[in-house]
Amino acid sequence: MKRQIGALIIILTSYLVVPAPAQLVNGKRGSDDFQIGIAGYTYRNFNIDQTLEYLQSLGVKYLSVKDFWLPLTSNKEQMDAFKAKCAKYGVEGYILGPIYMNSEAEVDRAFAYAERYGSTMFIGVPKYELIDYTIKKVAETGIKVAIHTHGPDGAPFPNIRKVVEMVKDPKLGVGCCMDLGHCVRMGKDIVKDIKRYKEWIYDVHIKDESAASKAGQTWEMGRGVMDFKPIIKAFRKIKYKGKLSLEFEKNGKNPHPGVAESIGYLRGVCDATK
Repeated sequence: MKRQIGALIIILTSYLVVPAPAQLVNGKRGSDDFQIGIAGYTYRNFNIDQTLEYLQSLGVKYLSVKDFWLPLTSNKEQMDAFKAKCAKYGVEGYILGPIYMNSEAEVDRAFAYAERYGSTMFIGVPKYELIDYTIKKVAETGIKVAIHTHGPDGAPFPNIRKVVEMVKDPKLGVGCCMDLGHCVRMGKDIVKDIKRYKEWIYDVHIKDESAASKAGQTWEMGRGVMDFKPIIKAFRKIKYKGKLSLEFEKNGKNPHPGVAESIGYLRGVCDATK
Protein backbone atom coordinates (compact mmCIF):
# COMPACT_ATOMS: atom_id res chain seq x y z
CA MET A 1 0.00 0.00 0.00
CA LYS A 2 2.81 2.40 0.91
CA ARG A 3 4.48 1.68 -2.42
CA GLN A 4 1.22 2.44 -4.24
CA ILE A 5 0.79 5.76 -2.38
CA GLY A 6 4.42 6.70 -3.11
CA ALA A 7 3.98 5.96 -6.80
CA LEU A 8 0.79 8.02 -6.88
CA ILE A 9 2.58 10.99 -5.28
CA ILE A 10 5.37 10.79 -7.86
CA ILE A 11 2.83 10.70 -10.71
CA LEU A 12 0.85 13.65 -9.31
CA THR A 13 3.91 15.84 -8.65
CA SER A 14 5.16 15.25 -12.18
CA TYR A 15 2.10 17.17 -13.43
CA LEU A 16 2.59 20.15 -11.15
CA VAL A 17 3.96 23.22 -12.91
CA VAL A 18 6.50 25.09 -10.83
CA PRO A 19 6.62 28.68 -12.08
CA ALA A 20 10.03 30.03 -13.03
CA PRO A 21 11.19 33.17 -11.22
CA ALA A 22 9.83 36.29 -12.95
CA GLN A 23 12.43 38.25 -14.92
CA LEU A 24 12.02 41.52 -13.10
CA VAL A 25 14.07 44.68 -13.32
CA ASN A 26 16.50 44.69 -10.43
CA GLY A 27 17.08 48.27 -9.42
CA LYS A 28 17.47 51.04 -12.01
CA ARG A 29 16.95 50.54 -15.70
CA GLY A 30 19.80 51.34 -18.06
CA SER A 31 17.72 54.17 -19.50
CA ASP A 32 17.65 55.78 -16.05
CA ASP A 33 21.33 56.60 -16.59
CA PHE A 34 20.38 59.10 -19.30
CA GLN A 35 18.17 62.18 -19.38
CA ILE A 36 16.06 61.56 -22.46
CA GLY A 37 14.31 64.59 -23.96
CA ILE A 38 12.70 65.99 -27.09
CA ALA A 39 14.15 68.67 -29.38
CA GLY A 40 11.51 71.32 -29.95
CA TYR A 41 11.66 71.25 -33.75
CA THR A 42 9.97 67.84 -33.57
CA TYR A 43 6.68 69.55 -32.63
CA ARG A 44 7.05 72.64 -34.82
CA ASN A 45 3.42 72.39 -35.97
CA PHE A 46 1.95 72.08 -32.47
CA ASN A 47 1.38 74.59 -29.71
CA ILE A 48 3.15 74.22 -26.40
CA ASP A 49 0.13 72.74 -24.59
CA GLN A 50 -0.24 69.96 -27.16
CA THR A 51 3.50 69.33 -27.06
CA LEU A 52 3.59 69.09 -23.27
CA GLU A 53 0.64 66.68 -23.28
CA TYR A 54 2.51 64.45 -25.73
CA LEU A 55 5.69 64.53 -23.64
CA GLN A 56 3.75 63.76 -20.48
CA SER A 57 2.10 60.77 -22.16
CA LEU A 58 5.56 59.39 -22.99
CA GLY A 59 7.07 60.10 -19.59
CA VAL A 60 9.59 62.46 -21.20
CA LYS A 61 10.71 65.19 -18.79
CA TYR A 62 13.01 67.39 -20.87
CA LEU A 63 12.25 69.76 -23.75
CA SER A 64 14.58 71.86 -25.88
CA VAL A 65 12.62 75.09 -26.30
CA LYS A 66 12.20 76.74 -29.70
CA ASP A 67 11.38 80.41 -30.19
CA PHE A 68 8.08 79.65 -31.96
CA TRP A 69 6.78 78.88 -28.44
CA LEU A 70 8.83 81.44 -26.56
CA PRO A 71 9.76 84.37 -28.84
CA LEU A 72 13.14 86.07 -28.46
CA THR A 73 11.27 89.21 -27.35
CA SER A 74 9.65 87.43 -24.38
CA ASN A 75 9.97 89.23 -21.07
CA LYS A 76 10.79 87.57 -17.75
CA GLU A 77 7.14 87.34 -16.69
CA GLN A 78 6.24 85.52 -19.90
CA MET A 79 9.21 83.21 -19.45
CA ASP A 80 8.26 82.43 -15.86
CA ALA A 81 4.72 81.62 -16.99
CA PHE A 82 6.11 79.35 -19.71
CA LYS A 83 8.31 77.49 -17.22
CA ALA A 84 5.38 77.14 -14.81
CA LYS A 85 3.27 75.61 -17.59
CA CYS A 86 6.03 73.13 -18.38
CA ALA A 87 6.35 72.22 -14.71
CA LYS A 88 2.59 71.55 -14.54
CA TYR A 89 3.19 68.68 -17.00
CA GLY A 90 6.32 67.47 -15.23
CA VAL A 91 8.54 68.82 -18.01
CA GLU A 92 11.62 71.04 -17.81
CA GLY A 93 12.37 73.42 -20.66
CA TYR A 94 16.02 72.68 -20.13
CA ILE A 95 17.64 74.67 -22.92
CA LEU A 96 16.76 77.34 -25.52
CA GLY A 97 17.47 77.12 -29.22
CA PRO A 98 18.89 76.64 -31.70
CA ILE A 99 19.23 80.41 -32.10
CA TYR A 100 20.85 81.67 -35.30
CA MET A 101 23.19 84.63 -34.88
CA ASN A 102 24.21 86.60 -37.97
CA SER A 103 25.42 89.83 -36.36
CA GLU A 104 26.83 91.08 -33.07
CA ALA A 105 23.41 92.53 -32.28
CA GLU A 106 21.86 89.09 -32.72
CA VAL A 107 24.51 87.56 -30.47
CA ASP A 108 23.69 90.17 -27.82
CA ARG A 109 19.98 89.43 -28.20
CA ALA A 110 20.51 85.67 -27.81
CA PHE A 111 22.54 86.07 -24.62
CA ALA A 112 20.02 88.52 -23.16
CA TYR A 113 17.20 86.07 -23.98
CA ALA A 114 19.03 83.21 -22.24
CA GLU A 115 19.85 85.43 -19.26
CA ARG A 116 16.18 86.41 -18.79
CA TYR A 117 15.23 82.75 -18.90
CA GLY A 118 17.79 81.93 -16.22
CA SER A 119 19.81 79.63 -18.49
CA THR A 120 23.42 78.66 -18.00
CA MET A 121 23.62 77.52 -21.64
CA PHE A 122 21.76 77.80 -24.94
CA ILE A 123 22.03 76.18 -28.36
CA GLY A 124 23.36 78.67 -30.89
CA VAL A 125 24.54 78.88 -34.47
CA PRO A 126 26.80 81.91 -34.94
CA LYS A 127 28.44 82.85 -38.22
CA TYR A 128 32.12 81.91 -38.34
CA GLU A 129 33.19 85.53 -38.08
CA LEU A 130 31.22 85.89 -34.83
CA ILE A 131 33.02 83.15 -32.93
CA ASP A 132 35.41 85.52 -31.13
CA TYR A 133 32.54 87.83 -30.18
CA THR A 134 30.51 84.84 -28.95
CA ILE A 135 33.44 83.69 -26.81
CA LYS A 136 33.68 87.21 -25.40
CA LYS A 137 29.99 87.16 -24.45
CA VAL A 138 30.41 83.78 -22.73
CA ALA A 139 33.21 85.29 -20.63
CA GLU A 140 31.07 88.32 -19.76
CA THR A 141 27.87 86.47 -18.85
CA GLY A 142 28.95 82.98 -17.77
CA ILE A 143 26.37 81.54 -20.19
CA LYS A 144 27.75 78.74 -22.37
CA VAL A 145 26.89 78.11 -26.02
CA ALA A 146 26.33 74.69 -27.56
CA ILE A 147 26.82 75.10 -31.32
CA HIS A 148 24.38 72.93 -33.25
CA THR A 149 25.90 70.83 -36.05
CA HIS A 150 23.91 70.67 -39.29
CA GLY A 151 25.69 68.14 -41.50
CA PRO A 152 26.23 68.50 -45.24
CA ASP A 153 23.41 70.96 -45.94
CA GLY A 154 25.52 74.09 -46.21
CA ALA A 155 24.84 75.59 -42.77
CA PRO A 156 27.71 76.74 -40.56
CA PHE A 157 29.38 74.05 -38.45
CA PRO A 158 28.58 70.80 -40.29
CA ASN A 159 30.12 68.67 -37.52
CA ILE A 160 31.87 68.77 -34.15
CA ARG A 161 35.27 68.84 -35.79
CA LYS A 162 34.48 72.27 -37.28
CA VAL A 163 33.48 73.56 -33.84
CA VAL A 164 36.80 72.36 -32.42
CA GLU A 165 38.71 73.89 -35.33
CA MET A 166 37.09 77.31 -34.90
CA VAL A 167 36.94 77.55 -31.09
CA LYS A 168 40.23 75.71 -30.38
CA ASP A 169 40.00 75.62 -26.57
CA PRO A 170 37.25 73.58 -24.82
CA LYS A 171 37.63 75.69 -21.67
CA LEU A 172 36.19 78.80 -23.34
CA GLY A 173 32.57 77.77 -22.80
CA VAL A 174 31.67 77.26 -26.45
CA GLY A 175 31.02 73.61 -27.23
CA CYS A 176 28.70 71.50 -29.32
CA CYS A 177 25.13 70.35 -29.57
CA MET A 178 26.05 67.19 -31.46
CA ASP A 179 23.39 66.14 -33.95
CA LEU A 180 24.05 62.43 -34.48
CA GLY A 181 21.87 62.11 -37.55
CA HIS A 182 23.76 64.86 -39.35
CA CYS A 183 27.02 63.23 -38.25
CA VAL A 184 26.17 60.02 -40.08
CA ARG A 185 25.01 62.02 -43.11
CA MET A 186 28.52 63.51 -43.15
CA GLY A 187 30.02 60.02 -43.18
CA LYS A 188 31.74 60.58 -39.83
CA ASP A 189 32.59 57.92 -37.26
CA ILE A 190 30.23 58.96 -34.47
CA VAL A 191 31.72 56.72 -31.79
CA LYS A 192 35.23 57.95 -32.54
CA ASP A 193 34.11 61.59 -32.38
CA ILE A 194 32.23 61.07 -29.09
CA LYS A 195 35.35 59.65 -27.46
CA ARG A 196 37.80 62.06 -29.05
CA TYR A 197 35.83 65.25 -28.38
CA LYS A 198 34.06 64.30 -25.15
CA GLU A 199 34.85 67.59 -23.39
CA TRP A 200 33.22 69.52 -26.26
CA ILE A 201 29.82 67.77 -26.10
CA TYR A 202 27.32 69.91 -24.19
CA ASP A 203 24.06 68.59 -25.63
CA VAL A 204 22.96 65.84 -28.05
CA HIS A 205 20.22 65.59 -30.67
CA ILE A 206 19.61 61.95 -31.53
CA LYS A 207 17.74 60.42 -34.48
CA ASP A 208 18.05 57.72 -37.11
CA GLU A 209 18.66 58.30 -40.82
CA SER A 210 17.53 56.54 -43.97
CA ALA A 211 21.02 56.74 -45.52
CA ALA A 212 24.59 57.57 -44.49
CA SER A 213 24.82 60.36 -47.06
CA LYS A 214 23.50 63.84 -47.78
CA ALA A 215 20.35 62.18 -49.13
CA GLY A 216 19.59 60.70 -45.70
CA GLN A 217 16.29 61.62 -44.07
CA THR A 218 15.10 61.28 -40.48
CA TRP A 219 13.68 57.83 -39.79
CA GLU A 220 12.17 56.10 -36.79
CA MET A 221 14.97 54.94 -34.52
CA GLY A 222 15.85 51.33 -35.21
CA ARG A 223 14.54 51.43 -38.79
CA GLY A 224 17.36 53.40 -40.36
CA VAL A 225 21.06 52.80 -40.98
CA MET A 226 22.45 53.78 -37.59
CA ASP A 227 23.70 51.27 -35.01
CA PHE A 228 22.87 52.86 -31.68
CA LYS A 229 24.34 50.26 -29.32
CA PRO A 230 27.99 51.35 -29.78
CA ILE A 231 26.88 54.99 -29.71
CA ILE A 232 25.17 54.63 -26.33
CA LYS A 233 28.10 52.58 -25.05
CA ALA A 234 30.42 55.44 -26.08
CA PHE A 235 28.31 57.92 -24.10
CA ARG A 236 28.51 55.57 -21.14
CA LYS A 237 32.29 55.34 -21.50
CA ILE A 238 32.79 59.11 -21.44
CA LYS A 239 30.28 59.40 -18.55
CA TYR A 240 28.11 61.83 -20.49
CA LYS A 241 25.75 63.68 -18.12
CA GLY A 242 23.86 65.89 -20.58
CA LYS A 243 20.58 65.28 -22.35
CA LEU A 244 19.83 62.91 -25.24
CA SER A 245 17.04 64.73 -27.08
CA LEU A 246 15.18 63.04 -29.90
CA GLU A 247 14.82 65.32 -32.92
CA PHE A 248 12.23 63.63 -35.09
CA GLU A 249 11.95 65.70 -38.27
CA LYS A 250 9.76 63.21 -40.17
CA ASN A 251 5.95 63.62 -40.47
CA GLY A 252 5.83 67.16 -39.12
CA LYS A 253 2.02 67.19 -39.06
CA ASN A 254 1.76 63.87 -37.19
CA PRO A 255 5.09 63.04 -35.54
CA HIS A 256 3.72 61.38 -32.41
CA PRO A 257 3.66 57.72 -33.57
CA GLY A 258 7.25 57.97 -34.77
CA VAL A 259 8.30 59.82 -31.63
CA ALA A 260 6.71 57.17 -29.39
CA GLU A 261 8.39 54.37 -31.36
CA SER A 262 11.76 56.13 -31.28
CA ILE A 263 11.65 56.97 -27.58
CA GLY A 264 10.75 53.36 -26.80
CA TYR A 265 13.59 52.10 -28.97
CA LEU A 266 16.08 54.53 -27.41
CA ARG A 267 15.09 53.45 -23.90
CA GLY A 268 15.47 49.82 -24.95
CA VAL A 269 18.97 50.39 -26.30
CA CYS A 270 19.94 52.23 -23.12
CA ASP A 271 18.58 49.34 -21.05
CA ALA A 272 20.43 46.77 -23.17
CA THR A 273 23.78 48.54 -22.80
CA LYS A 274 23.69 48.93 -19.02
